[in-house]
Amino acid sequence: MRRWNESARTTRKKPGSTIGRSRLQGAIDEAHYPSIMMASHTPRRSVWLLTGWSILLAGQVPARAADQVEGITAVASKVSNDYVRAKLPDGSFQPELYAFGKGGNWGGEISDATIDKLHFMDVARVIAEPLASQKYRPAKDPNTTRLLIMIYWGTTAVPGPISDSVAYNSFGTAQADLSRAMNPFNPEPGAIQDAAMSEMSSATVLLNMENRQRDVTDFKNAAMLGYDAEGIIGTDYGLELRRTPQKVRRDDLISEIEENRYFVVLMAYDFQLLWKEKKHKLLWETRFSINERHNQFDKALPVMAQYASQYFGQPSNGLLRTRVPVGRVDIGETKSLGEVEEPKK
Repeated sequence: MRRWNESARTTRKKPGSTIGRSRLQGAIDEAHYPSIMMASHTPRRSVWLLTGWSILLAGQVPARAADQVEGITAVASKVSNDYVRAKLPDGSFQPELYAFGKGGNWGGEISDATIDKLHFMDVARVIAEPLASQKYRPAKDPNTTRLLIMIYWGTTAVPGPISDSVAYNSFGTAQADLSRAMNPFNPEPGAIQDAAMSEMSSATVLLNMENRQRDVTDFKNAAMLGYDAEGIIGTDYGLELRRTPQKVRRDDLISEIEENRYFVVLMAYDFQLLWKEKKHKLLWETRFSINERHNQFDKALPVMAQYASQYFGQPSNGLLRTRVPVGRVDIGETKSLGEVEEPKK
């Protein structure tokens, strides 16, 4: 059962902001080098190594079919000019080694067991398979690790329905009062007309304030989800499009982000630069999401991650949206290789 979580109605920064970078540095400083699954707290500066091949190949459990997943999944991916994947003689990508970093669950305004029950290990385990399909391999040695892939996930907080808005309802009442007072066939006395005009003015100010707040929320969610690629949400440019043929596309995008969406953000940093020089260099990022309504996060995650995987480390050249099909995803059993001491420098 999903319930509103009032404590979650707080302003959240986009992953990669100051908060994201602080957590990123903490991942390196605390564990010194993360493995395929990096714990957020590691005693004696040691880390548990979990081989990615155990996730993908060993100890297979019965296949789990993804239940019906409905709606639109969206993906947006950006790549640094400094990041170029090497290719093998056959034209396929050369494997790259990575480690996971715990970005964390960014919550949401809904209490939802299908996402609240999942921990970092659960999410990372699902992400590992589509990464492998793109020749990204889990690392065992920090000296050969190229990428630190931070994982963030959550549910967006969205504006309430317009029909429930006090400002919207007040504006409707003011419009009706003004229309009645200014009826050319049966006008009200001047004092009543003045009062109706004053009521309309106040209602308009209140509605404009609420619309501005809605635009701010839409803009933040667009940035979180990758819907900001075209710059038409929560911007003056977007408002101008209401009078152009692009209005339909703008309205479609706004309609999607004004509904709660499950999202995952992968941000791949230069591991060696972070580890040795404590400098942040983002090499690529991929943001993907799906509507929360009619879906469950634990079932939708493998499906939307598989669709997004074709853009891991590759530019999407804007926002891409598609209706997801029913998928079937096989997930293996996680196995530990044990505790590994911090390497001597």
